[in-house]
Amino acid sequence: MLIGVGLGPGSPELLTLKAVETLKKSHKVYVPGRMAAELVAPYAEAEILDFPMLTDYNVLNEVWTKNAELIAEESRHNLVSFGLIGDPNFFSTFTHLKRVMNRLYPDVETATIPGISSITSFASRADAEVDASFEVSDGSEKAYKIVLKATRPLEIIDSMKKEGYNKFTFAQRLFMDDEIIIKELKKIPEKGNYFSIVFGQKE
Repeated sequence: MLIGVGLGPGSPELLTLKAVETLKKSHKVYVPGRMAAELVAPYAEAEILDFPMLTDYNVLNEVWTKNAELIAEESRHNLVSFGLIGDPNFFSTFTHLKRVMNRLYPDVETATIPGISSITSFASRADAEVDASFEVSDGSEKAYKIVLKATRPLEIIDSMKKEGYNKFTFAQRLFMDDEIIIKELKKIPEKGNYFSIVFGQKE
């Protein structure tokens, strides 16, 4: 199994307990750079993989494919972690690596452990109080939308369809004992609660 482990914004004090536990019990830990290796060091010895900061997709795909091949055999029979700064699901090297892994090595299970992202760490350090809808962008075209407090998920989905979103996930009470995650549109309920989320994607 390959797990993307969020290491937080850079402070060793901001790793989650789950991240530390996973790093300690991993057979192997890979990281994309020295900063991540230093955060991992108290818990495991990490191997740094090369992920150049390029915009040439063909070159990047070769790098991701090469690294996926390296990781695949070990993660097929052992717990392998890929530790990275921030959260593995937001603007992350692991997102690309996971896509290549899922395409070339579908027998290798992948998962993620969330970390404190640059978005939430910025709000803390800048004393920015965000209590209404906000937009996060890296300059690319908007392809995802997250709606919190989705008490009427089907109505929200109908509205999102008009904006061009065509793939949806409904989640409720994440990481709680009665967690619900539904990815089939026809199974999404009419009503949610305060801890409900609708995630829309453009594909």
